[in-house]
This record gives sequence, C-alpha cells and structure tokens, in this order.
Amino acid sequence: MTDAELEVIGDKIVGVIKTIYDPEIPVDIYELGLIYDVFVNENNEAKILMTLTSPNCPVAESLPKEVEDKVTTLDEISSTEVEITFDPTWTQDMMSEEAKLELGML
Repeated sequence: MTDAELEVIGDKIVGVIKTIYDPEIPVDIYELGLIYDVFVNENNEAKILMTLTSPNCPVAESLPKEVEDKVTTLDEISSTEVEITFDPTWTQDMMSEEAKLELGML
C-alpha cells in the first residue's frame, strides 16, 4: 500500500471520528483533541491512540467502543483497536481553534 493510499484511509478514519461527539461538550472528539494518533498497517488494521477529558469521564467505557465500531465500518479497515492513554494528560489547549470557537473560548 502506498503512502498516498494510507493517507486517504487515514482521512476517511478522521472523517468517521469527526461524527462522534463528546456527550458533555457539543464538539466532536477529534476537534476536542482527544485523538492523539491514527495508525493503519499493511493488513488494513487500524489502531487509534486516544484520551478522555478525564480518567473519571462518564463515557470511559462507551466512547472508545463507539470509535472502534464506527471506524471498523469503513470498507478499507479489517479491524480497529482503540488504546486509551492519559499521557499526556488532556488539556483545553489540545482543542482545535474550531472547538474553542464553538465553545466561546476565543
């Protein structure tokens, strides 16, 4: 698989992730900065490194599962693994300008 093909798949994954919203904040989890990295290997297996707004996040169980389920629906993806990390700890500085604008922080 070429780098260009991987980039297209990566963009599709990001597109799917942008349809998933934090239930407490009206902004998608990508713009919130909760997605740290997206990997796709030659077997079309995706691995997503993400965090939560806090370790006590009420959707700590369901949000990663939603990401996994939705990304796996892409035809190009054979399986998805979501890994949760709190290193680095999420802060509001990780939000995109779009998210900050949406939340009235700019």
